[in-house]
Amino acid sequence: MIGRLNHVAIAVPDLEAAIALYRDALGAEVSAPVDQPDHGVVTVFITLPNTKIELLHPLGEESPVAKFLERNPAGGIHHVCYEVADIKAAQDRLRAEGLRVLGEGEPKIGAHGKPVLFLHPKDMAGTLVELEEI
Repeated sequence: MIGRLNHVAIAVPDLEAAIALYRDALGAEVSAPVDQPDHGVVTVFITLPNTKIELLHPLGEESPVAKFLERNPAGGIHHVCYEVADIKAAQDRLRAEGLRVLGEGEPKIGAHGKPVLFLHPKDMAGTLVELEEI
């Protein structure tokens, strides 16, 4: 069921500083910031040869990333995202295994314009996991 690692998301308190770090110090290809109002974040993607890094910055005070940064002021790894061929089949299988899907429990459209869902970190060895349909 689980496919490739799509990205590792890092919550950052200073988006411009994080962009500069990856672009200037590390020489990475960095996308423009994009507001994701449905998810309460601004996203920036860093393209690597084998995956992506997603920088997350809060979009508003109610953002889940704002809450994460309250607990982790310096920022840090927020989630990992794995690809799946069929998000609904993955959702059904995971629920049958007793795993909790966060939010409204149904896939939403993610930053790449594809269906995504998040799994509760307490069910996933302490890590927030995003699944994205390929």
